[in-house]
Amino acid sequence: MYTIAALYHFSRFSDPDSLRKPLLALCNEHAVKGTLLIAGEGINGTIAGPRYGIDAVIAHIRSLPGCSDLEWKESTATDPLFSKMKVRLKREIVTMGQPDVDPLARVGHYVDPADWNNLIGRDDVAVIDTRNDYEVSIGSFEGAIDPQTQSFGEFPAWWEANKDRFHNKKIAMFCTGGIRCEKSTNYLIGQGIEDVFHLKGGILKYLEEIPPEDSSWKGDCFVFDNRVSVGHGLKEGPHVLCHGCRRPILPADAEREGYEAGVSCHQCVNETSEDDKNRFRERQRQMALAKARGTTHRL
Repeated sequence: MYTIAALYHFSRFSDPDSLRKPLLALCNEHAVKGTLLIAGEGINGTIAGPRYGIDAVIAHIRSLPGCSDLEWKESTATDPLFSKMKVRLKREIVTMGQPDVDPLARVGHYVDPADWNNLIGRDDVAVIDTRNDYEVSIGSFEGAIDPQTQSFGEFPAWWEANKDRFHNKKIAMFCTGGIRCEKSTNYLIGQGIEDVFHLKGGILKYLEEIPPEDSSWKGDCFVFDNRVSVGHGLKEGPHVLCHGCRRPILPADAEREGYEAGVSCHQCVNETSEDDKNRFRERQRQMALAKARGTTHRL
């Protein structure tokens, strides 16, 4: 059984590069795999490993400057979620491209999962999904607005083009684990919007705490690991990943025109060149050879 920890924390690291190697060494020492991003603004990522390993890594992160009150979300899996451990240095731990945005200064009002349904059911509240289009495509809250962005960095431009739609409305936003809303709510406050709310702990916390019979969530939630999607109770969903475009698909989509294992699906078959597809086919061939040898080919 693997313990999964999804975490983020905003803190001002004066020398983030100095934190990278010790953290990577600790993860490798304790058989923890996944991805952690470090920037001057904090840390973000998902890791998985044995219970003792996750405990050791969490304790280390909580010892970093300003991280003593780190919160994280846990779940479990029976199969490995990651093939290796990566600790990467980034300009932002979630990329919005807005240098004036500072979640440490101020963010929107947190709303606990138990209170979320009442908030988003109000007529004076507009509910906005801050995730990317491929994430929204497999599940969202009933009635939520989909900005149809391909990356989080497109959100400010979308807001500027659509802000008049929300005159005299309170804004409630949500994302997978909460990190994007830390920035998007601060951004809206900077744009003069005072009544801004966001789901504390994100969709994952909502699905963990709210039973299906009381839920306003429809579908599954995309996650950035080998589970691909989760549902209520954080149970693994039915989706798999198209390794041509990294979008989630259902097993039945393998029967649709355009699908080729590891190469393309109905969503991306016309988006990649024949050269791209040949590279993907070679990757599939190498994966098959690695499997025959009893080793793992890293995608």
